[in-house]
Amino acid sequence: MRAKLKPLDQQVIVITGASSGIGLATARAAAQAGAAVVLAARNEEALLQICAELEADGGRAHFVVADVGEAEDVARIAREAAARFGGFDTWVNDAGVGIYGDSLEIPVEDHERLFRTNYFGVVNGSVEAARHLKDRPGGGAIINVGSIVSDMASPLMGPYVASKHAVKGFTDCLRMDLQRQGAPVQVTLIKPASIGTPFPEHARNLMEEPARVPPPVYAPEVVAGAILHAARRHVRELTVGGAGRQLVLAQAMAPSLTDRVYAAVMPPLSRRKGEKAQDDSLYSPSADGQARTDAYGSRPFSVYTEAHKRPGLVLGAAILGLAAALAWRNRETLQRQAGPLVQRGRERLPWTRATGTPAGLQTTLH
Repeated sequence: MRAKLKPLDQQVIVITGASSGIGLATARAAAQAGAAVVLAARNEEALLQICAELEADGGRAHFVVADVGEAEDVARIAREAAARFGGFDTWVNDAGVGIYGDSLEIPVEDHERLFRTNYFGVVNGSVEAARHLKDRPGGGAIINVGSIVSDMASPLMGPYVASKHAVKGFTDCLRMDLQRQGAPVQVTLIKPASIGTPFPEHARNLMEEPARVPPPVYAPEVVAGAILHAARRHVRELTVGGAGRQLVLAQAMAPSLTDRVYAAVMPPLSRRKGEKAQDDSLYSPSADGQARTDAYGSRPFSVYTEAHKRPGLVLGAAILGLAAALAWRNRETLQRQAGPLVQRGRERLPWTRATGTPAGLQTTLH
């Protein structure tokens, strides 16, 4: 059964990881579009401030302090959404943490903690959302935030890359299971490229220098737009950032070559000058409340993503372009074919040198 997705101003949207970065940008955009939002994260102070900001701008907001790695915390998010707004229509699993460092140097317990948030947080949220949406009239949407590294590898981010591969695998299987059950639940995977959020500052960093995401960098609002597009349109997957899509395709087409290239190029692009952050969010929340990083700029638009959000428009433009190209080609063909005919016609008529017109037509023309 196909989910009947509502306009945003008729929706209640749950967003995990809503205290910073993509989650915060999505919460702001959803509230501005008229949706009621339920924000979940570990940082109570940041959530309180964000909800006050949204309500001051006329939005409807509620927050829940929760660790998505704990199933009971996630169940409480659903209960509070039902108590405050009567349920929810879209659930966005965005919460995530990161680690920068050589895979051989990262302690196993840090691997496990990252997976507790990045992977099991998605599992806990998806299962809780599916239970609710299966019985909700019209169903709804589950939107999981993966990454382009769901489809490729990158050095110095081993646990994070592995977790995003796992998120993609679980999301694809969840979609199949819900389809098999005939549940009216849409399942979407959003795959951002490099996004200008405070993620590198919040990540555990075992490198000597501060971390950054490799350029080109896109603004978190571009991802928020993709998420909210999936909340009201049926979308299976959506990559945010054409540059990221090119990296994925390159690794798929030439894996051995790109292994060597990425191993050499990505580490320098993952560092920047300055002072390292003194805390991280791996085990406890760090300073939140910002959607963007102050360390570098970001692109406010992605042509590739906008094109994939409007496949009908792109197809129509392609058809018109093809028709124009064919018309131009036919014009040139007709001109080439008409040339000899005109020449033979001229040779058959006695033309006057003075006027350049056929002699038999001079009287008529004058």
